[in-house]
Amino acid sequence: MNPKVSVIIPSYNTEAYIAKAIESALDQTLTDIEVIVVDDGSSDKTVEVAKTFTDQRLQVILNQQNLGVSAARNRALRAAQGEWIAILDSDDWYAPERLEKLVLLAEETNADMIADDLYLIKDGATSPWSTLIQESGEHIDKIFQIDIIYFVETDVYGQIGLHLGLSKPIFKREFLVKHGIEYDETIRITEDFWLDMKCLINGARFFLVPEPYYFYRSRPNSIVRQSILSRLNQCCIATNSFMQQEVVKKNPALMRALSYNLAVFKRNLAYFQVVVPIKERKWLTALTEISKNPYFVSDFISRFSNIIERRIQYYVKGNKSVFDMSYNLQKKRKIPN
Repeated sequence: MNPKVSVIIPSYNTEAYIAKAIESALDQTLTDIEVIVVDDGSSDKTVEVAKTFTDQRLQVILNQQNLGVSAARNRALRAAQGEWIAILDSDDWYAPERLEKLVLLAEETNADMIADDLYLIKDGATSPWSTLIQESGEHIDKIFQIDIIYFVETDVYGQIGLHLGLSKPIFKREFLVKHGIEYDETIRITEDFWLDMKCLINGARFFLVPEPYYFYRSRPNSIVRQSILSRLNQCCIATNSFMQQEVVKKNPALMRALSYNLAVFKRNLAYFQVVVPIKERKWLTALTEISKNPYFVSDFISRFSNIIERRIQYYVKGNKSVFDMSYNLQKKRKIPN
């Protein structure tokens, strides 16, 4: 008999964290599960740590080279046998009752996908500093259904909102298989957002539970802290590609929401195409990019007070977390300067 839930854990050089992730999955109150770790070519002891577990519900799959998180997740998806698919990043962890709670609510609401709130916790901290919903500015106190317009409009780069692209829904595997939905392997960041979008555009019933059962760790060396130019460029490409679908073009409200998001991405990309060369002391490149970006001066002025505050926090007060997601959310911003 197939398990109720397949927990997918993609891993890459997270030897210090993966044991906690695996333990949290295996220690769920819902025991009818399988846990699939796909290591994406780690060069540290991640695989060794994963293989210390002897629970028969765990399998470890190895990629001989690093293919990216989307490819790793797809390999696990193809191996999964569970009725539900649950994603767990290898540096995060679940509360013990998470899967039992979400599966029960999913069956009660006839959901195709269902997400909970996220605990936000800094690397090294012993307790969360907040949750995703608390930082969103949204008042959500009961389970409700998410439509695709709301999903896009509340997940705008650099703006206050729910940012459900960070959430980790569980998915009905039958729905994913029926619509041929997998992760886009050309995308190495924001891959959760675009998988959710694929589900929603195919009519998925998506519900949000206001209680947090997922612990989302913010750490300096995670992929979300890597090249801002690469991240923004990928976001522009992915958004533009999604907008080319006929089913999207036939939805004017969705096109407006995506067009706004794309404009925000492009404006930030233009801004950082100046800022990054300045930080690297590539003055000629910076001047060339300024000439291409008529909004740079006004953008810089609008961000100036935040830039100064961060420098004071980092260099004067010794607050080394000012560039982490936790600080950004606390300041109601998500744009690193």
